[in-house]
Amino acid sequence: MTNKQTVDKADEEVLAELGYKQEFKRAFTPLELFGVAFSIIGLLPSIASVLTYSLSNGGPSAMVWGWAVASLFILCVAMSMAELGSAAPTSGGLYFWTHSLSSPRCRNLLSWIVGYSNTIGSIASVASIDWGCAVQIAAAVNISNQNFVATQQQTFGIYVAVLFSHGIVCSLGTAILARLQNLYIILNLCLCFAVIIGLPAATQKEYMNTASFALGNFSNFNGWTSGYAFILSFLAPLWTIGSFDSSVHISEEASNATTAVPWAIVSAVGIAGVLGWAINISLTFCMGTDLTSLISSPQPMAYIFLNSFGQNCTLILWAFVVLGQYMMGSSMVLAASRQSFAFSRDGALPLSSILYRMNSFTGTPVNTVCFVVMISTLLGLLALAGPEAINAVFAISVAGLYVAYAIPIASRFIFKNNFKPGPFNLGIFSLPVGIISVSFMAFMDIVFFFPTTPQTSTGSMNYTVVVLGGVLSLSLVWYYFPVYGGVHWFTGPVPNLDKDDGSSGSLVDKKVEAAVEVKEVQ
Repeated sequence: MTNKQTVDKADEEVLAELGYKQEFKRAFTPLELFGVAFSIIGLLPSIASVLTYSLSNGGPSAMVWGWAVASLFILCVAMSMAELGSAAPTSGGLYFWTHSLSSPRCRNLLSWIVGYSNTIGSIASVASIDWGCAVQIAAAVNISNQNFVATQQQTFGIYVAVLFSHGIVCSLGTAILARLQNLYIILNLCLCFAVIIGLPAATQKEYMNTASFALGNFSNFNGWTSGYAFILSFLAPLWTIGSFDSSVHISEEASNATTAVPWAIVSAVGIAGVLGWAINISLTFCMGTDLTSLISSPQPMAYIFLNSFGQNCTLILWAFVVLGQYMMGSSMVLAASRQSFAFSRDGALPLSSILYRMNSFTGTPVNTVCFVVMISTLLGLLALAGPEAINAVFAISVAGLYVAYAIPIASRFIFKNNFKPGPFNLGIFSLPVGIISVSFMAFMDIVFFFPTTPQTSTGSMNYTVVVLGGVLSLSLVWYYFPVYGGVHWFTGPVPNLDKDDGSSGSLVDKKVEAAVEVKEVQ
């Protein structure tokens, strides 16, 4: 038996202890698993997508120091999650951990809430990444023809095209998707260093800023108090260094998962924090002092590049930024589809018996890929409500995921359970890091329900609470629905070791049928 076969056998045994049979090919190496998390973070393309949030809520100070402060808190969250991922590496991840660590009195409900929060948060991440890609494609046209400014409808059309192309890419075989991660890592690192080193070298003196401006200027454009504006600027690093649970959702396709998953999470977040801080410092020194023009431009980072590199060089560099953002989107669709596959495997999503199917030709869950693309398309319709409404999608991707992240981390310490640490373990620091993580996420979830400015209207209100609250409310309605609701049959993660290959969803169907029969007898 080769070393890889030995490792794969050990991975299958760990998965079997969690109640699941091996359905995916374990084609992802530890480096490629890191590549999934790192490519979703994306750094330069991500910072380009959300630069306006930090520019409007503090300017240079928020870009530099807001990033530094938020990155430390995000690293705490990542370490807490890495411990859970090392102990139980399964595609279900967050809701599986919640169910196994919570009290029997509430674990089914908490697992249900976490599963839906994780699902809508992951799909909102897909939508926000691909919307950012659509805006960047439109910005590329604007760079070459500055008279062109894309309408919301035109941007939405680009967005739908990007989404559907990702649906095709993510329906490919696992081995192809795994090998693509190596390319994603290289491209992202090259883009980072192009800005950290190349931007200061190319920027003309008139656009170079002093250290006092780059590191100390605070400019508040949105009307909130300065302290609260600084906190709102955290959306930029929180959205950029987000969705790192993606490595967990790919764990059933990864080799040596108990070690590879936690280190993929921690290393991706740690490296992103350092490189992202360096990128922001480079930008603050090279963006000039006219922040009003930057914020009002179609794409602030493209505007900075145009001033420093000139039109031709900016177009070349921007093409790679767009490619990097596109790769982020494909990795996120990959992770979101695996999470939806795992949740439907346990029967919790509507039409689970259809969603929980593995395509016999590609060996991938094509149905859940299509599901993610369709729901993301619907989320993108928010853009048609007004130019500010799409901001809610970015906030949902953070708020929804933070609900899903916080509950299992808190459950580990609040409830009595038999948690057994994996190879990655913080030891005596687990509890204090966990408290910091949960407190930070709870606070930021509240912050992201507020509008961008104190004076708001229908078009500029924050729809985060409407969409996220609506999805969670509907999920609870379904959970408590008479006869057919999840409260009558949902018992958390459903072991499938005894299932035949063609019996997807059969255990759930039997549970529902049994619940109906009991009600009829009564």
